[in-house]
Amino acid sequence: MTKLNTSSLTSKAILFAGAVTVLAACQTTTQEASNEGIDYRQARFEEVAAMRDYRDCIAEALTLDQQARTNKSAGQYIASAKMVQTCESGLGPNVAGIAVEERMRAYGLSIQNYLKGGDIAAAQKSLDNFTTAFSGKDLYYADGSSFTETMNALLNREEASSFGQFSMLNVSKDLKQEMRRKTYWSTN
Repeated sequence: MTKLNTSSLTSKAILFAGAVTVLAACQTTTQEASNEGIDYRQARFEEVAAMRDYRDCIAEALTLDQQARTNKSAGQYIASAKMVQTCESGLGPNVAGIAVEERMRAYGLSIQNYLKGGDIAAAQKSLDNFTTAFSGKDLYYADGSSFTETMNALLNREEASSFGQFSMLNVSKDLKQEMRRKTYWSTN
C-alpha cells in the first residue's frame, strides 16, 4: 500500500477552499453590480417615460394657448394655464431635476395665461409656486427683461415707492412707461 502525503492533501484542500471562497465573492459582487445597473436603467426608463408624457401633455396645452390667441378667449387662456399645471404636477418628485428650463418656460406660460385670462389670484399663486419650484432661477424675454420682475410688477406685488423711477426693475421699456403713466395719473 502507498502512503498518503497528508501535508500535500491539506495544502490542496486549503487551496481549493480558498478558490471556492474567492469565486463565491466574485459571484456576489457581480450580482450586486448587475442589480445596481438594472435599478439605474429602470429609474432612467421611468424618467424618460415621464418626460415623454409631460411633453405630450404640454403639446396639448400649447394647442389650447394657440387657440386662445386666435380666438382671444379668456377661457381658453385659463384652460391652457390649468393644463400646464396639470402636466407639471403629473411629473412627480423623481423627475424634478430634469429639463428644468423647458419646464420653467411652460410654467411661465401658464402664469401669463392666467393673467391674460383675468384670473389674477391664480396668476399670483402660480408665480409663488414658480419661485418656490425654481428657486434662484429666472426666465428672460427677448429684450432681456426678467420674467419674475415683470410678473411681480404686473401683479402689483411691488410697492409703488420701491419702484423709484422704475429704473431698477428689469422689465421692458413699455412696461416701465405704462407704470409711470399709471403712477402719474393715480396721483394727479
